[in-house]
Amino acid sequence: MSAESTGPGRRQFFRDALKGVVRPLAAFLEDKVEVPPGRPFLRAPGAIEESKFCDTCYRCGACVEVCPTGAIAFRPVPGHPGDGTPGIDPDVAACVLCDGLQCTHACPSGALKPLKRSYEITMGLAVVRASYCARSRGEDCALCVDKCPLGAAAIRLTDGGPPRVSPSGCVGCGVCQLYCPTQPKAVVVEAV
Repeated sequence: MSAESTGPGRRQFFRDALKGVVRPLAAFLEDKVEVPPGRPFLRAPGAIEESKFCDTCYRCGACVEVCPTGAIAFRPVPGHPGDGTPGIDPDVAACVLCDGLQCTHACPSGALKPLKRSYEITMGLAVVRASYCARSRGEDCALCVDKCPLGAAAIRLTDGGPPRVSPSGCVGCGVCQLYCPTQPKAVVVEAV
């Protein structure tokens, strides 16, 4: 095969063809589920650098379809490069670090890199806002710790105070934020 036949023109042709095939699926899924605009969100596990993600993602919905909890949803951001890309709103649903990390293997574009183990995930980092935490008021709340799929490796209780997050153990799945009972949330995940 000559270098000419594998050049950017041919690659772009196949890229465009694939987008044409998956766009109807994406349009169908967008009608079904979406992250409200203006709310912070996280990228799915294995997401490449944000500046490249928006150009690489086909918006095909493959990751949305395989997510066992329905945590991954399309994000409408009209006029923004990220318009229609998938994300996770941890106030609605969180990544549960499912067996096989299915979304990372379903992505046909390379916007999500295939991962095998949960410790490879870097979606974000949980931040504890002590002034909102029920434990700071003497209440015996431990939902963020009890529900965390990584347990004490990511977040643990302190004696009588708010929980502490371990930056080396937290992958930013959003489970702690989802289950935090306070309003505003005492535990929020900031995207990395």
